[in-house]
Amino acid sequence: MKRLWSTLFCCGLICGTVQAEDWAHWRGPNNDGQSAETGLPDKWSPKGENLLWHKADYASRSTPVVMNDRVYLVCRAFPETNKEGEKTVCVDAKTGNLLWESVHNIYLSDAPAERVGWSSVVGDPETDTVFVLGLGCVFQCLDGKTGKTIWEHSMSEEFGMLSTYGGRTNFPVVFEDTVIISGVMTGWGETAVPAHRFIAFDKKTGVAQWLISTRVRPEDTTYSTPVFTTFKGQAAMVFGAADGAVYAIQPRTGKTIWKYQASTRGMNSSPLVDENGIVYCGHAEQNSNDTTTLGAVFAFDGNVEGEITEDKLLWKVPKRTVGRSSPVKIGDRLYVIEDGALLVILDAKTGETVGQKKLGRIMFGSPVVADGKIYVAENTGRFYVLKPSDKGVDVVSEARLAQREEVFGSPAISNGRIFLPSIEALYCIGANTKATKATPTALKREAANTDKTIAQIVLTPTEQLLASGQKLNLTVKGYNKAGQYVGVVKDAVITAEGGGTVGKDGVYVAPATGLGGVILTAKSGEMTAKARLRVVPTLPWKFDFSDEKVPPVWIGADYRHKPAPLDGEKGLVKISTIPKGTRSQSWMGWTTLHDYTVQADFKATKKGDRLPDMGLINQRYTLDLQGAQRLQIRSWTARLELRFAKTIDFQWAADTWYTMKFQSETKGDKVTLRGKVWKRGEAEPKEWQIEATDETPNFQGSPGLFGNATDAEFFIDNVQVTPNK
Repeated sequence: MKRLWSTLFCCGLICGTVQAEDWAHWRGPNNDGQSAETGLPDKWSPKGENLLWHKADYASRSTPVVMNDRVYLVCRAFPETNKEGEKTVCVDAKTGNLLWESVHNIYLSDAPAERVGWSSVVGDPETDTVFVLGLGCVFQCLDGKTGKTIWEHSMSEEFGMLSTYGGRTNFPVVFEDTVIISGVMTGWGETAVPAHRFIAFDKKTGVAQWLISTRVRPEDTTYSTPVFTTFKGQAAMVFGAADGAVYAIQPRTGKTIWKYQASTRGMNSSPLVDENGIVYCGHAEQNSNDTTTLGAVFAFDGNVEGEITEDKLLWKVPKRTVGRSSPVKIGDRLYVIEDGALLVILDAKTGETVGQKKLGRIMFGSPVVADGKIYVAENTGRFYVLKPSDKGVDVVSEARLAQREEVFGSPAISNGRIFLPSIEALYCIGANTKATKATPTALKREAANTDKTIAQIVLTPTEQLLASGQKLNLTVKGYNKAGQYVGVVKDAVITAEGGGTVGKDGVYVAPATGLGGVILTAKSGEMTAKARLRVVPTLPWKFDFSDEKVPPVWIGADYRHKPAPLDGEKGLVKISTIPKGTRSQSWMGWTTLHDYTVQADFKATKKGDRLPDMGLINQRYTLDLQGAQRLQIRSWTARLELRFAKTIDFQWAADTWYTMKFQSETKGDKVTLRGKVWKRGEAEPKEWQIEATDETPNFQGSPGLFGNATDAEFFIDNVQVTPNK
């Protein structure tokens, strides 16, 4: 392949060598939906005209990305079978032939199978790796050539990321040596209260570099993709958050540059930043300044700092419900598509309406600009090629997919080919003539790093799970005011609160015994930075809550559980006063554990004739004592018996203590789960009461607790986890 230039602003900033044909981010090389290619077809047909290939095996709601003439996207694996899961696929861009696929289970999630592929892969041309966040919150770094897993995080078990029924899954983005992912998370300690949080991981090692939170208790999960740009020479990451605000932060430090509170609910469409630093975005929710009005499109100057108030907007057009599709800009016009598939053309300077065009009924994807045309796919299967005109747009051509063949993703353009995903197939569109490259628009470069004064520090790793006695090398990194890296801060003093010691060499040593949450503080002059560690010993574990505390290192437990007196003893109560947290999961530690037994005592209250659901988590399976008088083992809530579950009738009552016991056992390529429940104080039953074998198993996972206190609260005591004998 020809090199367009040796060094390109990847996502708007210098980050390595990029192939000219690459479309490594779902919104294109510059995160703006723009391609420099020409000679693309003006029309095509699913029946054959300008159709290079189509593959039903790669049906997806995911927008594909293209890197090194390889196409990557997320698909359902083994749909409608007991092996169903999720897979990242890599296919040859020229032929559509499969090069590799990476398959994994979805576990401990409420999201339905139809939502697989909500998030897109992002590629990193510098390392030839790809990153993907799955529906069940599995975050992976995969080798772009082979599909081999380089590193992986179970974001739910490790950080409390939510995978809800809506299935909204955020998109990873790459910046220099980090990959950044976000989601609504309920963690531990100061992050126990749910918030939309962003975590930057070292892209080669998967070690967490920084973590930031937006406003706590958001109304929604969200899927607005961050974009990278510069404001007055300062590198910035711009995104819409679950708290309804649009933020700009420094991508190396996580420090907030500015914030605009656009809505009272979550932002889903991605912002667009033009060459002058003007930010354009839209939403379909309540406006923060007028909660009776739904939706708006707005613009403001991003070359500022601090809070951006309504009077600082350049313009705002209310009642435009642009909640899913991201805008594109051509010249002095902005093109936005409402959720009802109405294309609206606005004057980018004033917000005045130039024209509009109805494109169908429903819009999920975003338009793409190339060769002087706009390519856009409507949800019900209409694919338009549009040409800007004086009064709006002219329709160059319209293709129609089969009836009920929905499109949720956006087109991707690479090396003369247009890739279009649908829930029935992946289409590759191209003309017989070879496409050519136009000279790309010069991208804004970050200002030269001439300021060597350290104005802020970051302590890494920022989050880590350690074993008793384990050592960890700590690093204090120094950055200037603009967030540019200056160097390692060697004179910083690091202290540990909660156990363990930090030597002068910057090595932390965890306590030899016990469990605890550790806060590390680095100090250099007036600057401070913090990091957090969870120290968890090897099995066995026992928790009787005699200290009247939720164990500090449990993920997703505090805030939703509170200490409570229990019949003269001490334990926890799963509270029912948090509307969005009455149904929850929590995890106790290592995700690498397997073949163990978890046990706890439970007592339910009763509200009217309703009982709660309560239970245990073992190796990514749940044993659930249900208020409907059933006992169930499951893994993926939305699939139950189709994927893997077993349910039996089981009579039990409120105001009675029960002991629940849940065991996992791995034999070869299968895992057997066994459970039993009995009244506390009575003899334990010799036989397991429920047993099921998963032939597409989860081979490891953290112990945890499950509960649904929507109908009534319940109490927990005497939790223990032991290795199988």
